Amino acid sequence: MAAPGTALSHAELAGLPSSLATFLAAPRMRHTLEAGVTTARDLGGADAGHRRAVESGLLVGPRLLVAVAMLSPTGGHGDFRAGNDNRPPDNAMGRLADGPAECRKAVRSVLRQGADCVKIAATGGVWSPTDQPDDDGFLEDEIRTITQIAAGHRGKKVAAHAQGRDGILNAVRGGVDSVEHGYEIDDQAIDLMLERGTFLVPTLTTANTDPDPGKAAPWAYAKKRHWQDIARRHIPRAIERGVRVAMGTDCGIAEHGTNLRELGYLVDCGMTPMDALRAGTSEAAELLGLTHEIGTLEPGKRADVVIARGNPLEDIGSLGDPGNILLVMKDGVAHKDVEGLAA
Repeated sequence: MAAPGTALSHAELAGLPSSLATFLAAPRMRHTLEAGVTTARDLGGADAGHRRAVESGLLVGPRLLVAVAMLSPTGGHGDFRAGNDNRPPDNAMGRLADGPAECRKAVRSVLRQGADCVKIAATGGVWSPTDQPDDDGFLEDEIRTITQIAAGHRGKKVAAHAQGRDGILNAVRGGVDSVEHGYEIDDQAIDLMLERGTFLVPTLTTANTDPDPGKAAPWAYAKKRHWQDIARRHIPRAIERGVRVAMGTDCGIAEHGTNLRELGYLVDCGMTPMDALRAGTSEAAELLGLTHEIGTLEPGKRADVVIARGNPLEDIGSLGDPGNILLVMKDGVAHKDVEGLAA
């Protein structure tokens, strides 16, 4: 929610006053809810205040699970300094740590600030200026330290940004709950994820959002186009082999309020429409540890209901148009009701 939904400029984001960044997030949160998303993880930038603002009714948006900031090694995906910049990092979306001792302190720091889950960088990435998506980020011992600390705090989940093959393996061996992106996933990683029940969140929305060459830096543009092609080749194999998939979009880079486009992209990669719907409901709820509250319509749960125009089992892509979302009910309260369906 802290990112604009277009090409990222971390220098611009770092230069925003924190109060302005929060105000800018408010309409994004509303658009996300009205697009049919009643619960979301925010894996870097939103803090516990965003979550509490929704819970109190101050802001309209999906209920949030926040990671506060992404933990990253120096020079990794959370380090947005230029290569010749030796100043201390000034970035709300990343938190640097090197070695198990610093990782232990960093994860305890975000948990102290109210993190509901933990985000780590197991590989480099597209938008970080000094690494590549197939560079290692945190190594297995660092990741295992983080997952052990998180598990000791009421079983907090750990999500790993991992795009390159070796970093995916490090993340799964280190005990993460989910691999975000997973673009270079191969059969060895698939075998390990199937064995351990690790979720894949393939963020196909951003993989199908071409960067704007007029806004993205040339190095970021080249990386993004290259890794989009890799994702389109590898993700269908993971789906074919039955890796557990939860829906996630990387909105913040992709456009806010179009989240349910992801379901169509999952079907394009081989899922059935019903399995894609489960990825966005019951499977996602299990990844978040919230199956007792959300994800299915059952007595005693939180009464989240989305009604759409048309039959998504026949046209899953129609859900990606917010105009086709007629009713969004969260906790039994209608936040969007185009045709008076809740009356």
